[in-house]
Amino acid sequence: MFAFFLVSGFCSLVYQVVWLRLAMASFGVTAPMVAIVLSTFMAGLALGSWGAGRLARREQVSAALPLRLYALAELCIGVGGAVVPDGLVVGRNWLESSADVAWGSLRHYLASGTCVALVLMPFCGCMGATFPLAMWAIRRLRLALAARSFSYLYLANVLGAALGTLASAYVLIELLGFRGTGLLAAALNTLLAALALGLSLSRAAHSEAASRTPDPHARAASSDPGAPRSILWLLFSTGLASMGQEVVWVRQFTPYLGTVVYAFATIVALYLGATFAGSWAYRRWQRDADDRRLSAWLWPALALSALLPLVSADPRLPMEGLLGGVGRVSLGIGPLCGLLGFVTPLLLDRYSRGDPARAGRAYAVNVLGCILGPLLAGFLLLPRLGERGALAALALPILGAGPLAAKLAAAGRVRTAWAAAMVGAALLIGATRDFANTFRRREVLHDRVATVIATGKGRSKRLLVNGKGMTSLTPITKLMVHLPLAFSDATPRRGLVICFGMGTSFRSMLSWNIESTAVELVPSVPRLFGYFHPDGPRLLRSPLARIVVDDGRRFLERTRDEYDVITVDPPPPVEAAGSSLLYSREFYALASRRLRPGGVLQQWLPRGDGLVFASFTRALAESFRSVRAFRSLRGFGMHFLAGDRPLPPLTPAELAARLPPAAAADLLEWGPATSASEQLAIVLDQEVAVSELLQMAPGAAALSDDRPVNEYYLLRQAWSR
Repeated sequence: MFAFFLVSGFCSLVYQVVWLRLAMASFGVTAPMVAIVLSTFMAGLALGSWGAGRLARREQVSAALPLRLYALAELCIGVGGAVVPDGLVVGRNWLESSADVAWGSLRHYLASGTCVALVLMPFCGCMGATFPLAMWAIRRLRLALAARSFSYLYLANVLGAALGTLASAYVLIELLGFRGTGLLAAALNTLLAALALGLSLSRAAHSEAASRTPDPHARAASSDPGAPRSILWLLFSTGLASMGQEVVWVRQFTPYLGTVVYAFATIVALYLGATFAGSWAYRRWQRDADDRRLSAWLWPALALSALLPLVSADPRLPMEGLLGGVGRVSLGIGPLCGLLGFVTPLLLDRYSRGDPARAGRAYAVNVLGCILGPLLAGFLLLPRLGERGALAALALPILGAGPLAAKLAAAGRVRTAWAAAMVGAALLIGATRDFANTFRRREVLHDRVATVIATGKGRSKRLLVNGKGMTSLTPITKLMVHLPLAFSDATPRRGLVICFGMGTSFRSMLSWNIESTAVELVPSVPRLFGYFHPDGPRLLRSPLARIVVDDGRRFLERTRDEYDVITVDPPPPVEAAGSSLLYSREFYALASRRLRPGGVLQQWLPRGDGLVFASFTRALAESFRSVRAFRSLRGFGMHFLAGDRPLPPLTPAELAARLPPAAAADLLEWGPATSASEQLAIVLDQEVAVSELLQMAPGAAALSDDRPVNEYYLLRQAWSR
């Protein structure tokens, strides 16, 4: 069973990574959508655990039946690994055909959530069912560890989950893609099902005797007066606090780890690794301790450790570079996760005493807290209180659970421990600073997606999202608009900017006096338009200006408008998690449908290795009849122009003549040239043949949602050294 749950935990985290990403590709990279997917995943675990626990109340069954049901659950999970990707695509296609469901509306989120729930819930329910089913099998087989079987299985499951996080992020997805990684996990679940079924057959001789023998563990657990319902509140509060804080940690540590997938995988792996260490310590502690005792120091230590990220995320802490970032995360979340790894199985063992029905109920309550925590943190606490306030608020459920835990403790100086914890908490809150304090001149906004900082003055102004610089005031962002509009083969009437940033490209598009729409994922970013451009508020009052807060890809799926120009500048770096959804072949298929005949797509690619350039170029070439590429000012980055027909062979002077006077003035606002034709010539003279870009990696496949080569690159870089 330990081996089963090690592999099963591995597969579950692989599925969570893969299914979340595939759902984002189908329904949008928005905070509500991510919350919907994760909540569906956790709700399935809760329902499955509760349902299987009720089933496990049956006593007069053979010892083989629970094992066979466990095998069936693993088989169903494996089926999910194979069918969920296609199921999400079917849901997206159905949603696209529902013209009466407007994008960005409550109805759209309800419809998207329904699709996700219908596809994921059955298989997530099977994942949740594995715990009570395995405990039922252990109890029916009369194994000595039955009374503490949850913590035993939990230990294996958490270790497997940590390995699954690392393997999927660092190895499997780069080698196999998302679908291939899911199929590998499906094969492992199928193997578990076969092994469990074989084990059940080997127990056939034992089954009949077990079915006639009363189960002492079940009767002891059901009549145990020492398992108060207050334990359920403790489990709920720890689930809520831990998962809510995980949302906060991502924001806090992004300035030090970056936005690449490996940064997020590192946080999750450290979380699970510390949880495993705490669970292992609990199993060791139980050898010499009465499991009825909850020590007096444990809950005060939990409350205090919940605030340690305030220390490790303080910019004054002398920990720099990637290793310093990992050190910050370890210092910040390690103690809390270790203590949670200790207390969660302790409470579940204490409540269930090996009874799978009680364990299923208690685990479901813990998971319900895990569902509510991220929603509370992401939609209420972070937008209103910021990271520091959210951390303090999420420590309150643990503080509130303290008196309940104290009643369960057999002894201990509870008041002294809590007084010390309160003094320590006050010191942590008062003595630490957050990342925004690094900047003397700043405007800071918090919303459900990110913390946004505007800082600097003049041409040195900067925009940071979750501590990472997005863009600067550069003429390159102007060329992203003026270049494709000048090449447009008819008088442009409507343009679209995907990714608002500082608003420079949007401002340049308005200088053409055309209908201009900008789509931005982070709600607070457009609110800072006036900080970067003093004329921003006036421009927003124009009837031609429209800003939409949404995922750019999802906007293209839902809108029925056609555009003369679509310009795309995904947030840096090229390796950022989720960025490939705005570089992939599937994205360009959407964009091509929203371009009018003769329209032009402009895509900016700042950098990348040979495989990224070749894979990206092939995705464009397979989606559009005509593609041209130009290095930008000072040779930094590259403008790609694509459309359904070749661009007209115009000289810089002819292109400059197409610019309205306001557009020409906007193009030259920050130089470096003194005339529009000279400015355009700098770029046109640096054209790069598409064939040359493809030859950088001749065998590279087109960048796709399934194979985001720009995001997953560690193995490639290691082999190239």
